Amino acid sequence: MSRQFRDVLGNFPTSVVAITTTDTEGRPQGMIVGTFTSVSLDPPLVSFLADRSSSTLPTITAAGRFCANALAGNQERLSRRMAGPAKERFADITWQASDLGNPVLDGIVAWVDCTVEQVVEIGDHLLVVGRVQDLRVESPKTPLLFFRGGYGDYLSSAGLLLDSLVGWHEIGR
Repeated sequence: MSRQFRDVLGNFPTSVVAITTTDTEGRPQGMIVGTFTSVSLDPPLVSFLADRSSSTLPTITAAGRFCANALAGNQERLSRRMAGPAKERFADITWQASDLGNPVLDGIVAWVDCTVEQVVEIGDHLLVVGRVQDLRVESPKTPLLFFRGGYGDYLSSAGLLLDSLVGWHEIGR
């Protein structure tokens, strides 16, 4: 059942989000999730799921804060690095600190800065609910998506139609 479960759910596209924080010594920490979602407008809450074995989650819960960075379509390499060995995740990665002190990665689509509101045990994962403290759209870039075991980006059919109507054809788009 678990292989079938993975295969079928792989047909649901997910956003690729880097969840970031800093440890007690101010060093950046982060992980990639494909489960970031809005939970509530009032109060403003968001959430993500983390595997129980995550080495980054204890740092996030200890810090009591995190930033969700929506990666852009051209950031697959960054996603792969952030999903790799913890000590290499921020090597040569540029970022700015949010008001809460969380890393906001350069080149992303948008970010949401949060304090940890609640952590709920669910199956083999932990659901982390964050209270939104600040958020911003950084660029009009298309987001990085994960679908059927691979990366891609979102390209709006309506956007393509509008571009073709006004003659804005870009080669290699």
